Amino acid sequence: MSLWVKICANTSLEDALLADAAGADAVGFVFAPSPRRVTPAQVAAIVPHLPAALEKIGVFVGASFDEIAATVETAGLTGVQLHFEAAPALAAGLRARFGNRLRILRVVHFDSAPDTNPGEFDADAVLVDSRTATVVGGTGKSFDWTAASKTLFQNKNGREHRLVAAGGLSPENVGEAIAILQPWGVDVVSGVEAAPGRKDPAKVRAFVTNARKAKRG
Repeated sequence: MSLWVKICANTSLEDALLADAAGADAVGFVFAPSPRRVTPAQVAAIVPHLPAALEKIGVFVGASFDEIAATVETAGLTGVQLHFEAAPALAAGLRARFGNRLRILRVVHFDSAPDTNPGEFDADAVLVDSRTATVVGGTGKSFDWTAASKTLFQNKNGREHRLVAAGGLSPENVGEAIAILQPWGVDVVSGVEAAPGRKDPAKVRAFVTNARKAKRG
């Protein structure tokens, strides 16, 4: 099985195209308070210039169904990342509105006993992130991979949702994270930036290369 790689928090066409050229499967756009925040109109101007096969994922925090649905349509998104304690009804509503063409990512924050039972939450994958007291994502901090490998990621090949590792990943450590967790996918923000909202081309290329190499290995 190939590794799914997402380069998140893009703010320009140049950076989104860089991610695609480096071999990423998806790019992310943050529609929430952040130094990396973009508007639906900004993304709508970027998406038509991206390859159709490249997934365009919108990241939402505390957004309503109407806000998310309108952004999906305006910006031309192919997926959403629900980076908050969203109700199952929200995901169900998005599925009813857009069908299986919209990839839905549910986010959980790892701790010693994370709630990972998807239950009735209709998600295509679960993104496992770290957080701080004030920031829910893009923290640049890793969760405990060893502990996660023995709990949340232990049954990754069962009927559970696909798991995407995020939080504190970089070109230097993504190989180790993949070796320990064996995730379905990886997601990176600050680890490939020159500054918040601006990608470092060398880091983006190295991240994708190292992640692919680790998966093959």
